[in-house]
Amino acid sequence: MAVYVYSITGEQHPLRLDDLRGVGESPADLRTVTAGSLCAVVSDAPEELRPKRRDISAHQEVQERLMSDGTVLPLRFGLMAADDDAVRAALEERAEEYLERLRALEGCTEYHLKASQDEDALLRQILRESDDARQLNEAIRADAAGPDASVRLGELVAYEVQAREEALATGVIEALRPFARELDCYQPSGPDFLSVSFLVTEEQEEAFLTTELSVANQMGDDFEFRLGGPLPPYSFV
Repeated sequence: MAVYVYSITGEQHPLRLDDLRGVGESPADLRTVTAGSLCAVVSDAPEELRPKRRDISAHQEVQERLMSDGTVLPLRFGLMAADDDAVRAALEERAEEYLERLRALEGCTEYHLKASQDEDALLRQILRESDDARQLNEAIRADAAGPDASVRLGELVAYEVQAREEALATGVIEALRPFARELDCYQPSGPDFLSVSFLVTEEQEEAFLTTELSVANQMGDDFEFRLGGPLPPYSFV
């Protein structure tokens, strides 16, 4: 029977699963599949699985419970295997890799940071600080520019936006990097100029949070920082 796989832990993990239920409309009890010094937390897979809030919450609850008791490799929602034997074979085949990641994640949680700048404020800043952009904009407003002036201004502003956002992202990351064991950058979407996950140890958590708040305050009201966490370290499995 197909199984749904939640997490991987070491054999020393207490694995308190008695009052947890799995995903699906009629959730099955959780159990473990063991191979050597590794354990996978699984349940019977539902016939149909969709990313409903109920099931995502059940998946997340398993991760949070396991993390409260020890180190865990949290697997992303929706991972299934043919049966227990297939899970056991995967644990055996990738044992060295999984054990290495468990050691790397010991005592760590994930924080995900997104940041954006008010678009109007950014445009005003560019027109104030870029002589070329300001002069071209003034010429357009005075009807004293050529027919391609609007296109050239758009290209110039787009270049300035990209350069400034890349510099901002680099500055924020470098300020927080000393307090993270690892980090993973993502392509920002929408108005965001930054999307990055940090793997933070318990010992550095307070310093990380204090520094993030300080950076956000220093950058001012034109910026929005959105910090999620502590989270299961999905980005670092």
